[in-house]
Amino acid sequence: MKENIHPDFERFVSRQSKEELLGQKGVVLWMYGLSGSGKSTIATQVEKSLRAQNRLTVVLDGDNLRSGLNSDLGFTDEDRNENVRRTAEVAKIFANQGLITIVSVITPLRRFRDLARNVIGADFREVYVHANFETCAQRDPKGLYQKVASGKVASFTGKDSGFEQPESCDLFLDTEQQSVDDSAQAVIQLIDAITQD
Repeated sequence: MKENIHPDFERFVSRQSKEELLGQKGVVLWMYGLSGSGKSTIATQVEKSLRAQNRLTVVLDGDNLRSGLNSDLGFTDEDRNENVRRTAEVAKIFANQGLITIVSVITPLRRFRDLARNVIGADFREVYVHANFETCAQRDPKGLYQKVASGKVASFTGKDSGFEQPESCDLFLDTEQQSVDDSAQAVIQLIDAITQD
């Protein structure tokens, strides 16, 4: 099958040309953490702030992806791995078009984050959105923790399914201490630093 596939990226308009058109550099901010840690809320705030600056973004949100592209996947480690792989491939495409790409996916294991980094390459920036299980359970924006407590959700990250803290990351956001605005501003500062490289 693979011998019948002939990728050709050279004849398309170059990434550099697209970045010049947009006046920005493509990058992937891979935001991960427990459900309820604030990933999607921060991603939304970052996107709105960058839009106000006429900068083009796309947000790849885990729940949205699981309602379409990844709707055939469950929550086994194998399915989570494939969820990350597909998401990373899409994020890589967007970054190569010059888009500021914000990914919001739980990504609980280091090997999943390594996979995303390997797929995306130099555009990858790891942003850990930290809040402990108890804090996320108190927030419970989607009612998931209540369902977990009553036994209605299996393989839940942080309870039945493990979450590995990062050994290092490009940006650490502690949403137990930082406001949404402060967290979003820290992400924008990271993006600005990349743009100025």
